[in-house]
Amino acid sequence: MAEGSPAPLSTGERLQKVLARAGVGSRRVCEELITDGRVTVNGEVPVLGRRVDSAVDLVELDGVPLPVRPGLVHYLLNKPAGVVSTAEDTHGRPTVISLVPDEPRVYPVGRLDMDSEGLLVLTNDGELTYRLTHPSFGVPKEYLVHVEGEPSSGAVRRLRDGVELDDGPTAPARVAVVAPSLLRIVIHEGRNRQIRRMCEVVGHPVLRLVRTRIGPITDPSLGPGSYRTLSFDEVRSLATAAIPSEAAPSEPQPAPE
Repeated sequence: MAEGSPAPLSTGERLQKVLARAGVGSRRVCEELITDGRVTVNGEVPVLGRRVDSAVDLVELDGVPLPVRPGLVHYLLNKPAGVVSTAEDTHGRPTVISLVPDEPRVYPVGRLDMDSEGLLVLTNDGELTYRLTHPSFGVPKEYLVHVEGEPSSGAVRRLRDGVELDDGPTAPARVAVVAPSLLRIVIHEGRNRQIRRMCEVVGHPVLRLVRTRIGPITDPSLGPGSYRTLSFDEVRSLATAAIPSEAAPSEPQPAPE
């Protein structure tokens, strides 16, 4: 077989069956998606009846990768304070891995520092992890931030416009004043302790930080230390949210306080 040619049609499973099992829709709906040219396999538009190896083939719907590989799991965890966002910790501190099932092995997508709380995705889905963490993608993350003092309109404006940190200026953020010492901040970057450092620069150190949203995913009913499995639609919405940051639509800024 010539290099780069499609896999033989006699191997693997029919594409519509793979799509249906992943939760895309009924077999008939999946066949229509294939016929309409909305599905690609390894970047190529397949014919109806194409067989795929879901363990290795990249299957996309409307340009967004689908979680079709067998054994993929996606958890949403509400991380409590005092837990480390790593798979292991040499100092014996509790980790987020201890809060979800042991098998299959999963890993946190990005990090929340030990003192921070809130939503964190854990998965064994390498493609989704890449899209959510690579610098070329800009997934918005929203935080409720309790700070020392009462930020002035000038301090809020500085956070919105971007501030200078030791590793360079931050991108503009979406910032709203919820209460005198409580801010809602949305950023598209993922630098280490970024919001804590931003607030420190404008003179209002963080007292408590809670991540309340990752892309389109939020769940106020999920208690601290609890987790749940993300639905197929939620996983796909996360992948869809991971678009190149230069193509991301600008978010309207709240009116100055």
